[in-house]
Amino acid sequence: MNILVLNCGSSSVKYQFIESDSQKTLTKGSVDRIGMSGATLTNKRHDGDEIRIVGEIVDHTVAIEYILAVLLSRNHGVINDKSDIHAIGHRVVHGGETFSGSVLITDEVIRILRENIELAPLHNPHNLRGISACEVNLPNTPQVGVFDTSFHSRMPKRAYLYGIPYSLYSQYKIRRYGFHGSSHRFVSHRAATLLGRDINTLKIITCHLGNGCSMAAVDHGVSIDTTMGFTPLEGLLMGTRSGDLDPSVILFIMGKEGISLGEAGTLLNKHSGLQGISGISSDMREIETEMQNGDKKATYAFDVFAYRVKKYIGAYAAAMGGLDAVVFTGGIGENSTLIRKACCENMEFFGIILDRERNESNAKEKVITTDGSTTKVIVIPTNEELVIALDTKQIVKELKAQPA
Repeated sequence: MNILVLNCGSSSVKYQFIESDSQKTLTKGSVDRIGMSGATLTNKRHDGDEIRIVGEIVDHTVAIEYILAVLLSRNHGVINDKSDIHAIGHRVVHGGETFSGSVLITDEVIRILRENIELAPLHNPHNLRGISACEVNLPNTPQVGVFDTSFHSRMPKRAYLYGIPYSLYSQYKIRRYGFHGSSHRFVSHRAATLLGRDINTLKIITCHLGNGCSMAAVDHGVSIDTTMGFTPLEGLLMGTRSGDLDPSVILFIMGKEGISLGEAGTLLNKHSGLQGISGISSDMREIETEMQNGDKKATYAFDVFAYRVKKYIGAYAAAMGGLDAVVFTGGIGENSTLIRKACCENMEFFGIILDRERNESNAKEKVITTDGSTTKVIVIPTNEELVIALDTKQIVKELKAQPA
C-alpha cells in the first residue's frame, strides 16, 4: 500500500511517500515558505534524484498540488496516477483526551480536532489545513490522523494530574499530555527488537533530543510518564524552550519587565533554552564548538541540558522500579557523542558503563555500553513517518474489510 505521509506546519509541509509493505520511502521532501515570497519545494527520490522548484505557493491546497505534481512527474516522480496514492497519513499534534490511538479522518473527527485547537493553537490549525487541502486534491483517498499525544494516553492519573484545583482539570482538561509519541513508540519497540526481547518484559527510557526534547518512561510497552506536559514547553531544556521552570519566575519577569501574556509565551518558547542561556545559538553543535573554545555560557547551557536528561533518567528508573535500556534519538541524541557521554557519566550504579569507542563510532544504530553493562544504552534513528504510514495502512485495511 502506498501511503503519503504529511506533517503540516504554519508555512511548511514535510512529506514522505512510503510503500508500506516493504517499508521503503520512495521519495520525500518539503514545501517551505507557504504564503510568502520565494516559496520552494524540494524533493529527493530514493535513487538520489533531486529537484528544487520555486513557485507561487499561496496556501496548503496549492502546496499539496505541487507535491502531487512532483509525485506524478515523468522525470522526477514515482507514480503514474493519483489513484496510486492509496491513503494519506497526517501527523496531528494534539488528540486531547478523545483519541488514544490513530483514527480515520471523518467529519466528526474534524469537529473534535477543531475543539482541541485551544490545546494546541500553534499546531492543530495547520494540521487541519493539511487535511482540508487533501480533501480538495484527493477527495476519494482515505485520510488517517496519527497523534503525537496518543502513545502517552495510558499514563496513570498520578503522572498526568497537576497540583491545581481538580475542577480546572475537569473543566478545561489541564493535564499532562506529552508529545513526540510516534518517536517514543518507534524507538522503544526498535530497542526491544535489537535486544532480542519482548517489549512487554522491558523497562525503557527513551530520550528524543532535538530542537524540541522529551523523554518517556516506557514500562512494558506503555508510556507511564513523559517530560512534556500540557504543552511542549515543560520538561527538558530545549533549543529555544525553557523546559521546567518555577511558575513564579515568569510572573516575576512579567512584573519587572512589563511584558504581556503573549510576550511571556514568546520569551519561554522562542528565546529561552540553549539559545537563552548561551546567547549564542539553539544548535547544540554550535554550543559544543563554543564550549570547547572556552565560552562559559555555552558550557552552562551544555551542562544544564545534560544534567536535566540525567536527572530524568534517575526519576524514571525510580518510577518504573527498574531499568533495562536507555535510548537516544533525535538530532542531538543521534549525533552528539558529548551529550551521550555527559548523560551517562557516573551511572555505573544503574548498570550503565559507556564504551567510548562504541559511543564515538560512525554506526547510525548502535549499543554504546559495554558488554558487561546490565542496562544497555542504545542509539536509534527515529522514524516517525514509518509509524504514521503503518498505522494508516492498518486502519485503511480494516476499513476495506468492513462489509458494505
